[in-house]
Amino acid sequence: MTITQLKYVLSVAEYQNFTVAAEHSFVTQPTLSMQIQKLEDELSVKIFNRSKKPIELTEVGKKIVEQAKVIVDESNRILDIVHQQKGFIGGEFKIGIIPTVMPTLLPMFLQNFTKKYPKVKLIIEELTTEDIIRKLTDGHIDAAIAATPLENEAIRERPLYYEPFVGLIPQNHRLYNNKTITADELEIEDILLLEDGHCFKDSILNLCRNHKIDNKKGFQLESGSFDTLIKLSKEGLGMTLLPYLHTLDLNEIDKSHLREFTNPPPAREVSLIYHKSQLKMQLIEALKKTIDGVIRGAISFSDVKIISPLQKK
Repeated sequence: MTITQLKYVLSVAEYQNFTVAAEHSFVTQPTLSMQIQKLEDELSVKIFNRSKKPIELTEVGKKIVEQAKVIVDESNRILDIVHQQKGFIGGEFKIGIIPTVMPTLLPMFLQNFTKKYPKVKLIIEELTTEDIIRKLTDGHIDAAIAATPLENEAIRERPLYYEPFVGLIPQNHRLYNNKTITADELEIEDILLLEDGHCFKDSILNLCRNHKIDNKKGFQLESGSFDTLIKLSKEGLGMTLLPYLHTLDLNEIDKSHLREFTNPPPAREVSLIYHKSQLKMQLIEALKKTIDGVIRGAISFSDVKIISPLQKK
């Protein structure tokens, strides 16, 4: 039994196809199949039911895969130990960032991080929270930045900052003349929202969860970006809510439409998250230290009410 064989098993278990698994493992399909067959012969069991399409794990195969994940993680930890002993911060580091954080936070820390740690090959993906959890669990990314808490036992969360919600209200809106706004004044059918898949939308729905839904407008509109929501709101189609960092670069005219919430304002918790196996911790610590160094000057809210990003049923 070898670590390589276990990695091949994990790949087939994930992709449910020998050819696709071989491509992602950078070997030929016959090589991968032969190594898995050797492992099955050694254990005298069938890990996969090859008669099924797509390929399925047998009952014993499911248990083998769970243990294989632990063994592969622990084998990867050996390289971590060597790097930490040498004080080496380098190599490939894959991180995922949710779409509503990427455009504001990434420009703040990316240049600082790459200059300070030139031996790190940083690979960044824009991913939804659902995809982040899946990729962390499968070992396809090393860390991520997302809204928390996620209430997932397999994920470690380390808060980076707390970001209040801010209302952007058009001139013809009933709340435009208010100096501040409250959650009780919000009507969910009156708010322009991001499309499904964005946890910021779920946070807003949770914020307005107890309010009556009564669509008087005759249309429902969702968008994939805050820029679009801002433009639509300025056209008088409704108000919208923005994360605080998204308001900093608005022009003065647009800023005149912003209304803060009364204290404590509703806010999201943005955290650096990673798998409980805690691999590449020296890189994770370097990333957190870099972000901590740049975010303090931009956002310092602590007296806030955290709104969950988890979609409530």
